[in-house]
Amino acid sequence: MTANARTITDFALALAQEAGQLIIQERRQGNLQHDYKDATELVTQADIKADELITRRIREAYPQHRILSEESVPDLSQAEELETPLWIVDPIDGTVNYAYGHNQVAVSIAWAEKGRVQSGVVHCPFQRETFQATWGEGAQLNGTPIEPTGCQNLRQALVATGFPYGKDEIPVLINRLDKVLHNCRDIRRIGSAAVDICWVACGRLDLYYESVSPWDFAAARLIALEAGARCGHFSQVPESYPEDLWGRDILISTPELYDRMQELLATTVSD
Repeated sequence: MTANARTITDFALALAQEAGQLIIQERRQGNLQHDYKDATELVTQADIKADELITRRIREAYPQHRILSEESVPDLSQAEELETPLWIVDPIDGTVNYAYGHNQVAVSIAWAEKGRVQSGVVHCPFQRETFQATWGEGAQLNGTPIEPTGCQNLRQALVATGFPYGKDEIPVLINRLDKVLHNCRDIRRIGSAAVDICWVACGRLDLYYESVSPWDFAAARLIALEAGARCGHFSQVPESYPEDLWGRDILISTPELYDRMQELLATTVSD
């Protein structure tokens, strides 16, 4: 991989850790101000401040690059424009966890070129853990290489997933959950897609599936891939959209489980 991507990973790592300190300080001060997007999705003042910090630093260092950010630039059509490099940012993945005092929270920063994610950092400030990857160079947790579990039996697998704020697809999701529960060891709902995926990458979970937005998973997906996990989807990806950034029906798992779970989940996809 080019020195450019390695330099960007180092930049993203320092930036994510700086944002992580801001997030910690905001919660320690107490009395978190919050609001709701689309009347259902929680957003805190810390989300906004961290987003402003990250996007400002990126624009100062890389003024020609574009930014896709959950809080300030949530335009998903950005992912379809491949001519200029794209940063994909979630200042706080796991905002509800954050607001309720849980520690499963992450700053997620990814960098993509021509639709392919090349650098990814997921920093979990309260757990003092930083996951990182550069395309072709493996994945690390706090500087130590990581890898998936190697679980080969789906019935022994620990699976993670999540649920959207909107309730329209609840019947489909419950049917899917029922099928998965009958075929795995157990299910975890941690509340942060970035954390879920990184935990697959480092062997704390065997498998993850969900539908989320690019900023939730872009960095973590690269980390999982570089750690040795298999990453894909259990429904069709539109031809016009980069697979690295398509968030519907994601499946990430230890390699030996992937085909079996993809087959199982595909039977639950609604028309």
